[in-house]
Formats: sequence, structure tokens, C-alpha cells
Amino acid sequence: MAWTYLFFAGIFEIGWAIGLKYTEGFTKPMPTVLTIASMIVSLGLLGLALKTLPVGTAYAIWTGIGTVGTAMLGIWLLGEPATALRLACIGLIVSGIVGLKLVA
Repeated sequence: MAWTYLFFAGIFEIGWAIGLKYTEGFTKPMPTVLTIASMIVSLGLLGLALKTLPVGTAYAIWTGIGTVGTAMLGIWLLGEPATALRLACIGLIVSGIVGLKLVA
């Protein structure tokens, strides 16, 4: 169950990272509320995952999921560049996430 908590914690981390862009400096109420709610859920789920998972592994995977998801949504939603080097680096992060899961 801890891995499920961790996965969804990472998904909500993506939500708050992308949500920050839409708050426009916390001046838009609805995106701000949704972003803060996403932060709370993400940290709460991470906390549940840390009951049984090693902190170094869980934190690295949590931030990795958030990094990869945010980078991909930045490309898809915000028109950020999708260069070969950038995509290769995202692939390396995914490889690290998979590696950490396999050795945990």
C-alpha cells in the first residue's frame, strides 16, 4: 500500500507544481485553493508512504515522479521545448525511479 500512496503523492505533486503556474502569484483564488489542496494531499500521502518505506528512496521517487510529470505537462500544456536532450534527461530520471523501486 505504501507504494500506492507514494505514486499518488507524486501525482498530486505534479498537480501543485503545475497549479503554481496557474495561480499567477497566488492572485487567482480557485487555482490557489486547488494548488494548496494538492500540496496538502501530496505531503499527507508521502507521510503515509514513509511509515514503511525508506525516506531516501521514497523522497527521491516522489520528487522524480513530480519532476517527470511536471516537465511532461510543461511540454504538453505550456509549450515548453521538447528537445532530444531534454527528453533524454527525463528518461534518465525515469530510469532512476525504476532503479530505486527495484532495489527497495
